[in-house]
Amino acid sequence: MPHDSTAAGAIDPPAVLDLLATAVIIVDAGGVVRWLNAAAGDLLATGPAAARGRRLATLLADGGRLDSLLVRCRASGEPLAMRGFELAPAARGDSQHLADITLTPVADASVLLEIADTTRPSRITRDTALLAQQGGSRVMARQLAHEIKNPLGGLRGAAQLLERELPSDELREYTRVIIGEADRLCALVDSLLGPARPIRREPINVHELIDHVYRLARAEAPAAVAIERDYDPSLPLLALDRDLMVQAMLNLARNAVQALGERGALTMRSRALTHATIGAERHRIVASLQFEDNGPGVPAELGETIFYPLVTARAGGTGLGLAVAQDIATRHGGIIEFDSRPGRTVFSLLLPMEERHDEAA
Repeated sequence: MPHDSTAAGAIDPPAVLDLLATAVIIVDAGGVVRWLNAAAGDLLATGPAAARGRRLATLLADGGRLDSLLVRCRASGEPLAMRGFELAPAARGDSQHLADITLTPVADASVLLEIADTTRPSRITRDTALLAQQGGSRVMARQLAHEIKNPLGGLRGAAQLLERELPSDELREYTRVIIGEADRLCALVDSLLGPARPIRREPINVHELIDHVYRLARAEAPAAVAIERDYDPSLPLLALDRDLMVQAMLNLARNAVQALGERGALTMRSRALTHATIGAERHRIVASLQFEDNGPGVPAELGETIFYPLVTARAGGTGLGLAVAQDIATRHGGIIEFDSRPGRTVFSLLLPMEERHDEAA
């Protein structure tokens, strides 16, 4: 007896495809979405019903790149695979994804796209490397600091003794320079050692901290540097150390302003990310505090070492700001990630949100 696909209990293929974690999209010869599964709707931050009938390129922040792949696939008539493809839904331009994409030509010049979101495994690998780097840099910085601080104390003491023996103010001016430089280097070494005191957590409105950092950054920035704020009002109070967190965010803001030079734009943004990872640990919800600038970007050669102390691309820079900020973030159970290309650099401070339990009245 022939199988009846409409019989009770029969499996509906589109319903099964909706259960896949892989995004599946079918576009016609004009690049218009004809069908997509639930995972594709999540990836595009658009409901399937709203996506159907629209050009796929319009659903992405940089749809032209994917459009060119569709053209190549149709022209060759052969499947095309891309690894590590960057996607950002137009509906949420701040949501960046890495994906493995396979394009397969089907009937009538249509193309079947299979998109596997690799953002989470890529982030786990990157965060694990950042955390390992942070641990190594902390040990290296403390060892280096101790090695420098002892001879600096002797140098300063010798200069003070010499100053008492010199007969004129003109000669004593040189010892004052030595003492002043020794004090400056001691302060630099103290920064290398990082915040040694225990964290003092308290419930804090993170937007109040960003407002404070905004005022400080605005006072220091050149007049032609625009600084904007973009807040997610749904963020709850976070258990943070106020002073340390202000220092971390101020370091990120200053880093962006210094990268911009005399003109440009910095946006300080807050967002809530669901099902995000910090290191290998998955969190139901995470606060993402983003510092985005439109400067030249992080030099490629510094990408792997940007959070090491004394690493900087700026003439006269100490290379301590990002290292200290990362140390503060990890002590809060968070991490600082970055994504950079010319014209868009984003440093994201990710902090886990603890669940709040209201006490009974």
